Amino acid sequence: MRDIKLSSPTKSNILQSAISLFYDHGFDGTSVRDIANKAKVNPSNISYYFKGKQGLLETCFNRFFEEYLSFLEAEVHKLEHDSAADCLKRSVFNILHFQSENYLMARFVWREVSIDSQVIREIISSYLMKEKYYMKMLLEAGMSEQTLKKQPISFSIIQLKSMLTMPFLNSQQLREVWHVFPHENYFIEQYYRQIENWIDMLLVNEEVVSNGKLIVL
Repeated sequence: MRDIKLSSPTKSNILQSAISLFYDHGFDGTSVRDIANKAKVNPSNISYYFKGKQGLLETCFNRFFEEYLSFLEAEVHKLEHDSAADCLKRSVFNILHFQSENYLMARFVWREVSIDSQVIREIISSYLMKEKYYMKMLLEAGMSEQTLKKQPISFSIIQLKSMLTMPFLNSQQLREVWHVFPHENYFIEQYYRQIENWIDMLLVNEEVVSNGKLIVL
């Protein structure tokens, strides 16, 4: 897993240890002492740096979603000079690789999101709304420029979101049943091509009318 660097080596060590334990045992199944023992620090360090286990949870979610959303935001800013289809594909490619490189945290975050507790809703509600906003902007831009087909945006986002999260939310099933590993670059490259094909077949408008002329993309 790629080290998500923080300002202090001790702080980074605590966070990486917490992510590993949260991945293995869940948030509720992990104690502050468990984290301290794995990180080889005094439990007081966790209170000092994160204000306890709840603070660690919030840090995990904040760091994950801020980088996750940065890929979508970057592509929204490129819509002025690139097609929406290209921007959408790049965001998918970057998000998949980010999650693969940080698969322990991705698995933990999406699993906790699926539980839908009050605590989780409070932490991530704004992030999920931003995700919807950026994806909607990409799809609307494509439909406006006629490079993407007009269709219900909400269902397209739901399908795309499912494809982006499924390998990490269900990583154990993929390993044990299908013998594929979401943290391996080979899997991500192959999986991206499948999503790219989905975008081309379902979303991309192959025939665009421009100045009264039919253009085949």
